[in-house]
Amino acid sequence: MNRIKYLFSRYFHDVLIAVEAILANKLKSFLTALGIMFGVAAVISMLAIGRGAQQEVLEQIKLVGVNNIIVTPSEVSIDANSEGGGDNTTRFSPGLTLQDAESIKKTIPTVSRISPVVSINYHAILGGKSYPVVLEGVSPAYFELLNINIDRGTIFSEQQAEGGKPVAVIGDNIRNRFFNTKDPIGEYIKCGETWVQVIGVIERRDFTASASDELGISSTDNKIIIPVKTMLRRFKDRARINPEVLEQASRGGNSDEAAQNFELGNQLDKIIVQVEETGMLSASADVIKRMLLRRHSDIFDFEVTVPELLLKQQQKTNDIFNIVLGAIASISLIVGGIGIMNIMLASVWERIREIGTRQAIGASRKDIVVQFLSESTLISVTGGMIGVILGVVLAHVIHVMADIETIVTLFSVVVAFGVSATVGIVFGYLPAKRASEQDPVESLRQ
Repeated sequence: MNRIKYLFSRYFHDVLIAVEAILANKLKSFLTALGIMFGVAAVISMLAIGRGAQQEVLEQIKLVGVNNIIVTPSEVSIDANSEGGGDNTTRFSPGLTLQDAESIKKTIPTVSRISPVVSINYHAILGGKSYPVVLEGVSPAYFELLNINIDRGTIFSEQQAEGGKPVAVIGDNIRNRFFNTKDPIGEYIKCGETWVQVIGVIERRDFTASASDELGISSTDNKIIIPVKTMLRRFKDRARINPEVLEQASRGGNSDEAAQNFELGNQLDKIIVQVEETGMLSASADVIKRMLLRRHSDIFDFEVTVPELLLKQQQKTNDIFNIVLGAIASISLIVGGIGIMNIMLASVWERIREIGTRQAIGASRKDIVVQFLSESTLISVTGGMIGVILGVVLAHVIHVMADIETIVTLFSVVVAFGVSATVGIVFGYLPAKRASEQDPVESLRQ
């Protein structure tokens, strides 16, 4: 025990001498620590950007739903591999229809949920107030497919959906606009000439603009969601052609109304399909593509996408990019460590008489090593602490100024700080060893 106390007291004295040396050369110590400060700040901020990008991808996966496949209409093209691919004059495709969705559900065993989607811009009216909304027809499975939670009330049932009942689930903005002072459940909203009864309110959730741009996701806050058969029966069915317009077209009319009816042949805006397991996504998407191709007379007037796979590929790309950014930022730490080593080596020659004096009065080589190693480590650790603060501030500034999501994690702070301390020890050992190897007599002659 006495031996331990003696060693602790002796080496603690060496550390105090190192602290005194740092305080006696404040400017030089600060400049020495600058490389470590900026290196740690760069590592933390870069890792924060990477973590923010990863979190955004996870949020987008929640928005598009897990294991979902999305079928959307596209410009008509002919499959070059199909028979008669060069002749499209005798072919006809009805576009994306409700029957397509029903066939997918009945035919493909890997499908667990499916929802057709029809979206129309409308004006909702209540109490003399008119508000632009998106009227969307879906199936009850839509809410589970896209992880949409209900704040109050409930969603429409399968019976209500099959019967085409005029019931609706509204978004949070519509609730605030029309029912700010009362409970909306059971109330009615007029859309066009049809009154729909509110049976549920959707929970508000965060929404990223990038999700809308890249994946076609839209916020539910301004939506009135009704059963798809209610939409087709009571509001608009784009698969139906007005008899008057058909007669006009047969007579050679070229009215805008006739053109619009023939162009908008897709009954649905999209079909959202969920498969049971992630491993079945690619195979199921291929089966859906082949099946729809047969139903549409070998005409590619649809597009099948798997958002989760696209997002995971994006996440993989982001991870590689973040590793590169982290590696580049880590170079600053190495440069800072080299700076510490250079300054400490110069310090050894500047303080050669101090080293000789300490050795002459009884300091061992270990004492000299501990003194100079403590000095480099303290400079590095102090620079690391300041760098952590700078890194957190820099991450916040990037978030505010560049509108990039940044998340500073404890892991990144511990790693950056740990590396900074390690750099001080590794790059400080050579100067400390060089100082301990000085000949006391030669040192005193300097």
